[in-house]
Amino acid sequence: MITTDFAPGSPCWLDLGAPDVRAAAAFYGAVLGWDYESMGEGEDMEGGMFRKDGKIVAGLGKLTEEGARPAWMIYYSVADADATTQAVERAGGTVRVAPMDLEQWGRMAQYSDPLGGQFAVWQPRDTKGVDLVDQPGSLSWTELYTSDAAAAKEFYGGVFGWTFSDMQLPGGGGTYSLITPAGMPEERMHGGVMQLRKEDLALANGRPYWHPVFAVADCDAAVAQVTENGGTVQMGPQDAEGVGRLAVCLDPAGADFVVLTPDQG
Repeated sequence: MITTDFAPGSPCWLDLGAPDVRAAAAFYGAVLGWDYESMGEGEDMEGGMFRKDGKIVAGLGKLTEEGARPAWMIYYSVADADATTQAVERAGGTVRVAPMDLEQWGRMAQYSDPLGGQFAVWQPRDTKGVDLVDQPGSLSWTELYTSDAAAAKEFYGGVFGWTFSDMQLPGGGGTYSLITPAGMPEERMHGGVMQLRKEDLALANGRPYWHPVFAVADCDAAVAQVTENGGTVQMGPQDAEGVGRLAVCLDPAGADFVVLTPDQG
């Protein structure tokens, strides 16, 4: 489970790069019950914060990188962004955004893993991360789709010290690797790695990609809101034994995410 103590190596923040900030704010408001708080004024909204019941759950910004696809970026908490950058480079990753200070809030950097999967880190100062996790309308899991799970585990294990435990998916669905932060018990698992064929990674032109899983009170109701508001469903809704009911979705701009109603057992 994800918690707001943000142990090193655990997800602590996420933001969406969207071509149309206003449209994205309306979509996620309908699907997840989020309120949008702009950091600017007027029609040229460049970004801001999503809140659920007054608590910050994510960020939203204008997609400005040429050729980039609309996507969620997941940030992992680290004690030292510069040291993490060196670890990324030693492990064969690429620095996309060098460590930089964001005023008094913290220090961030963005990377690509050796196969091209994009992720980020956050070295906290005044801001530790989002205010709400593991509750309806907030981040509850992170997931990497990759064509080489073994290489991904070696890379991320080297960078973050993550430990992994493998489980077999029912119906011959392959192996799913569960992620636990370094030195933490297995109940603190915060994500998973799923190996897919390159042709199944068409969303990112064959490259790996991370996406968030959002907890929802009613998966089917959330999916109905996805489709009614211009999004699409890639898979589901379907029941996953021991996990809950879930669906893989795309927002109207093509950013991927999962909605999950967890099992109560």
